[in-house]
Amino acid sequence: MAVIAGKAFHYHGQMNNLRRASTLEICPIHPVCTGASTVHRAVWWLSAFLLAASVAQAQTAPGVAPVVPAAAAEASAAASQLSAVRNSGLNAPLFYQLLLGELNVRGGDPGAGYSLILDTAREQRDPALFRRAVEVALQSRSGEAALTAARAWSADQPKDPEAERFVLQILLALNRVGETGPVLRAIIERTTAGERSNTINAIPQTFARVPDKASALAVVREALAPALKQRNQAAAAWTTIGRMQLALDQPSLSLASAREGHAADPTSSFPALLALELLERGQQGAEPIILRQLEAGVQSKPQDAAVALTYARVLLDLQRNVQARGQLDTLTTRRPDLPEPWLLLASLQVQVNSLAAAAQSLQTYMKLARQSSDERVARGLTQAYLLMAQIAEKQQDFTTANAWLDRIENADEIMAAQMRRASLLARQGQRAEARALLRNLPERRDGDARLKLLAEAQLLRDLKDHQGAFDVYGEAVKRFPDDAELLYNQAMMAEKADLIDEMERLLRQLIAAKPDHYHAYNALGYSLADRNLRLAEAKQLIEKAVLLAPDDAYIQDSLGWVEFRLGNTSRALEILAAAYAKRPDADIAAHLGEVLWVSGQREQALKIWREGLLAASDNETLQETLKRLQVTP
Repeated sequence: MAVIAGKAFHYHGQMNNLRRASTLEICPIHPVCTGASTVHRAVWWLSAFLLAASVAQAQTAPGVAPVVPAAAAEASAAASQLSAVRNSGLNAPLFYQLLLGELNVRGGDPGAGYSLILDTAREQRDPALFRRAVEVALQSRSGEAALTAARAWSADQPKDPEAERFVLQILLALNRVGETGPVLRAIIERTTAGERSNTINAIPQTFARVPDKASALAVVREALAPALKQRNQAAAAWTTIGRMQLALDQPSLSLASAREGHAADPTSSFPALLALELLERGQQGAEPIILRQLEAGVQSKPQDAAVALTYARVLLDLQRNVQARGQLDTLTTRRPDLPEPWLLLASLQVQVNSLAAAAQSLQTYMKLARQSSDERVARGLTQAYLLMAQIAEKQQDFTTANAWLDRIENADEIMAAQMRRASLLARQGQRAEARALLRNLPERRDGDARLKLLAEAQLLRDLKDHQGAFDVYGEAVKRFPDDAELLYNQAMMAEKADLIDEMERLLRQLIAAKPDHYHAYNALGYSLADRNLRLAEAKQLIEKAVLLAPDDAYIQDSLGWVEFRLGNTSRALEILAAAYAKRPDADIAAHLGEVLWVSGQREQALKIWREGLLAASDNETLQETLKRLQVTP
């Protein structure tokens, strides 16, 4: 007996009903006219079908060909040549049983339907029927019945990895992680050799929603024990273990696993991609794995660009633009047929105002994107059009900029296009029209109202209208009072508008509402330190931010800056150098360069400032520092 959705049912009870039903006489009256039930109507039609088939068979004696016109015979022969009929293995009772099962499911009795379908699956040994039984049980929210059907499928089809995958997924859904080890090992063993590493690499995603991640790691490590000893699988196996350690917030152990995987196969992309995740999280020691894989991979797998492309993206996210540019230059030379590197390279070129080179990169990207069948590449065309519009805007060619924006047809991207149009209007002195354009944009989706206000505030920030931006953020905070980020942005605009008391009030309001908002502690502490005010309090606020976000390079920058203001130059230099190594941002470059300059290390200071200018030549903090110190790097 099994249970579906609270209903008990017997598998073989339905078979007894089936046998009784087969003795029924066919009613000479159409069942629709008698008000018969859905099941009885189905029985009537099925019986009629079987009767007609038996009559046709009786009319043709064995060994005697039916008499048909010659033309019909020729047509029949031609049809048989075009498509050979594949008869089902179901006999009449099994066909009836399966039909009755489906009718029970549709009629609101999934328990009875499940038992009939599962019995048919067992008799026919048909994977599709086993899958259907599992689906019926899952639709009825009976995990145990689904597990019974999946295990029956696995027992009947021991070489079918799909059956074991269903068992695994159902066990995880039932939170029975401890039972998944043998199933997982069986899936790996039954997967073809060519697909085994990919199967192993997919395990962390399969276990991602398991609450007890420590138990999941233990089960997976045990299941992967044989793979760890196989050279062609060890890299994927160690990477899987490393990713599950990372999910447990064990980055050091994860790094050790990535190193083991790389040592097993230096050309494998799996450990390098794990190392890239660690690098993005600020884990020291991850980058050498990436660099060694890139060197080994170019020789053994010159067409594989996954690691190089991901590395370029991570470098961009970390604002290591010089190194990102080097990777993209190499990648576009080695694989000029790949679209995405050209788009990333163009975005970098726009940042440093290499507008002609950026336009050429974008033209290359757009040509490749239009030839690609990959929807993700095609969606990048919107970004390319926006960049082309930005280039034209920088060149004061507003007509061409609008023409590029006119090419954007994707409804989801219309908002971005209109924001760029507003920027074009503002650059032509039509600030009121630009703001009206943003205000009048339709709000098609949740969040569009907030996005419009953010766009207007950003527009005013770009125009250096800090008071106007502060007012717009204030309007947004009134409309969305629970949005902490809007309150934070309003506080930052208060500082820009020289409303220091208002900035402090807003940040303290935010800290009271969200005591874990480390950006608020950092912003208030840095603002005090930068003005040489209440330095002891400033350091206390920044140290609180460090406690909440110890790996944030910007908060480390603030800590180094307050130490410098307190006169602790050597300590400041140590902290700022570490922050800059983690994230070579222009703001951090400004502070590190100044401490180096004051310490007498002027050549090193000039080098750091030049790097900062290369990353962001218009950075306000860096420009103000150079002007105050009267230095031209």
